[in-house]
Amino acid sequence: MASIRRGAQLAQTYCGSCHVVPDPSLLDSRSWEKGVLPEMGPRLGIFAYGFQLYPNSIRDTNIGKGYYPSQPLLGNEDWQHILDYYTATSPDSLPGQERPRPIATQGLSVFDVREPAIRYETPTATFVAIDTIAGEKGVMCYDYIRRKLYRFSPALQSIDSVAAGGGIVDMRRDSCGWVSCDIGELNPNNGKSGKLERIIPGGGSKWHADSPAMFAPLARPVQIAAADLNRDGRTDWVVCEFGNLIGTLSWLENKPDGHFARHVIRAVPGAIRAYVDDYNHDGLPDLWVLFAQGDEGIFLFTNQGNGQFTEERVLRFPPSYGSSYFELADFNKDGHPDILYTCGDNADFSRVLKPYHGVYIFLNDGHNHFSQQYFFPINGCYKAVARDFDGDGDLDIAAISFFPDLKRQPEEGFVYLENKGGFDFQPYSLPETERGKWLTMDVDDLNGDGRPDIVLGNFSLRSPVTKAGIDFKKGPPFLVLMNRSK
Repeated sequence: MASIRRGAQLAQTYCGSCHVVPDPSLLDSRSWEKGVLPEMGPRLGIFAYGFQLYPNSIRDTNIGKGYYPSQPLLGNEDWQHILDYYTATSPDSLPGQERPRPIATQGLSVFDVREPAIRYETPTATFVAIDTIAGEKGVMCYDYIRRKLYRFSPALQSIDSVAAGGGIVDMRRDSCGWVSCDIGELNPNNGKSGKLERIIPGGGSKWHADSPAMFAPLARPVQIAAADLNRDGRTDWVVCEFGNLIGTLSWLENKPDGHFARHVIRAVPGAIRAYVDDYNHDGLPDLWVLFAQGDEGIFLFTNQGNGQFTEERVLRFPPSYGSSYFELADFNKDGHPDILYTCGDNADFSRVLKPYHGVYIFLNDGHNHFSQQYFFPINGCYKAVARDFDGDGDLDIAAISFFPDLKRQPEEGFVYLENKGGFDFQPYSLPETERGKWLTMDVDDLNGDGRPDIVLGNFSLRSPVTKAGIDFKKGPPFLVLMNRSK
């Protein structure tokens, strides 16, 4: 018991210096012993303990010699106290998720499910979007294996394909067409092979990728946002360089000669989603940003002018949460933006189902202080968007999971939460959505009827055949859920 008490004290000092001190109950004892703690040791200068060598990237020239401590920050005895604390007080297994009501697989009449005519083995969609521009309206889908951006008409007929980059994960409009965010190498790495690239609409139906890159190199960028941050009349770009052990939230200043100058806003890895919003109404675009690596949380960066920002953390999450997405939406109609947040990235060092993965709503008190109002558990939840899908005047939620409980709850792959009022949501799914492993999702009006439609992108690489015999590798590259609400 003395070792455990000492371990709890040391965790406050050494774990708490980098992120929220995780409670042992957040993971099972095996995940602590075999996964998380061996990864944490090198960050404290401990590269081996007992007969075990700890994994590290000390030979990776991209991270620099100063990343790991040159000497251990604590002795073997104290490290053993931390090991004892987490392995002895954590559960053998985590409890299952508890839902107020089960996900109904029948009765969802808001959507018609449609799929494209084109099919190919092992779809790997890293980006899907609904294009609403007149003359270009349709669906875009980037396939990572084939390195092509496919375009489809609103009727989901193939129009065109563009050979583009090494891995498009986001795209945004600008005055010249589209700007794509190319992650470079999809798997976690510390290199700088990412870039921004222009996709130019050409004559007729043909598009092409411009060359050379609009900006490179970037550290594994995952999302971009356009805004005139310094109010000089030119569009700048906010870039979430997620990286891995190293990364950066940066912005690219659009210079008069058409080139871009990169400025660092926060030099830590894990920036995964930036949301532009002038929250204080001073005419300067501010940034809300989710960080999802180690020190997880949502930050508000207030624009001070001339490209300078002040930083305020508004929410903080334990490092085991696997933060995956957020957006601003006013759920209680008080005029202040609330936060819709998801966590569920389950690909790192503790690949067990977690009862705290899912969809959260945090309400704004009017002064950017947020408190949790709602939680719906979804294993491996990857994204959620808030829209009035059924046209009744309140916000419903559409969510996807990339790491669902395929053996027992395959319906978690897509969940529709119908707003019944008073933060009571009825969960639904659609049997057709169990045919894909949904990594990405977009919502917009595909057919111009004024109702929000949904497109889901299937990333089936290394996906197992499910217990029900469903092979995601033979599923559609994407599905469209056409809104037929009144």
